Amino acid sequence: MIYILYGLNEFLIKKEIDKIISKNKIDDYSISNYNLETNYLKEVIEDAETISMFSNNKCIICDNSFFLTGKDKKILGNDIEILEKYLSNINESSIIIFKVLNEKLDERKKIVKELKQKGKIIECNNIDNPNKYVKNLFEDYKISDSLIKFLIDRVGSDFLLLEKEIEKLKIYKFNEKEITKEDILNLTIKTIDLNIFNFIDNIIYKRKEEAYATYEEMKKLNEEPIAIIVMLANQFRIMYQSKELMKRGYSEKDIAKELDIHPFRVKKALEKSYKYSSEILFEYLKKLGKIDYKIKSGQIDKYLALEIFILGM
Repeated sequence: MIYILYGLNEFLIKKEIDKIISKNKIDDYSISNYNLETNYLKEVIEDAETISMFSNNKCIICDNSFFLTGKDKKILGNDIEILEKYLSNINESSIIIFKVLNEKLDERKKIVKELKQKGKIIECNNIDNPNKYVKNLFEDYKISDSLIKFLIDRVGSDFLLLEKEIEKLKIYKFNEKEITKEDILNLTIKTIDLNIFNFIDNIIYKRKEEAYATYEEMKKLNEEPIAIIVMLANQFRIMYQSKELMKRGYSEKDIAKELDIHPFRVKKALEKSYKYSSEILFEYLKKLGKIDYKIKSGQIDKYLALEIFILGM
């Protein structure tokens, strides 16, 4: 059997792989891993054609299977033909899983069409109901819906990270079986990227105390001021560019393609940019550019520079 797991949600891809391995009762000794940026596809097929010494079934996991997308990454050895030949005589005791960390496959490619006929394609882009999914991860633990939302807002929508944080909470409260807000605050990591939009709001609305509090939390997590400046500038830039392109009649999809970013980022940027004029966004971009230059040229301390920027709003 051949599986193609594609999408941007690594958590879902991991879960699907776990299900495939569990369903087929494959042990660790019968799992092989290949990276198609460094391994030849020929090696994968040779492995698939070989009978496993340890069990009836074997599983071959192929990372970076970008030859199934529209990206300009050519597969090593140009051996698509070997895969096509294998599809006409698949070894049923071997399971090949092609992992594609990309939003979509290139449906125009001949090999993609053939794999759709001979294998199983599973999309792993979104979870329809994140709150319900997270609640299921807590199993027999007691946690309110409001705390689940708080946890997702705090940690973010990276379900691989969420799963790790949830496991941490479950181990800590193994006896009590009840999760509190204090547990979440004390044990989980607050994702910095999620705070950037709030940080931007606080800066633009001149909420100095809130902005400074966010900055202090970033410092506790050892975030470099220059990295924070870059993140801020990137968000302002995306908001500014998205706003300007929307004025020119571009759709969200067109903007994402033009800026070469995920459509979700465009959607969030546009939601925020409606509140602000292009002039304000551009002004903050210029200020951050000047701060970056002064830090790198040794004219000002990096910590002091960002603090002055926040306090001087």
